[in-house]
Amino acid sequence: MLILHPAYVAGKIGVVRAQEILSDGEPSGRWLIEIDSENIIVSLTANEFQVIIR
Repeated sequence: MLILHPAYVAGKIGVVRAQEILSDGEPSGRWLIEIDSENIIVSLTANEFQVIIR
């Protein structure tokens, strides 16, 4: 998938790893994305990334 925002990772490709779960066990509405070219995981809302088919 292609990252659209935030600027520091925009344009990079990542992999959805999981839906973010809050400490009370409820989903936060955000997704944990591992950035392919960097050693980081970011938490993004659905409008901050776009799913692409490789």
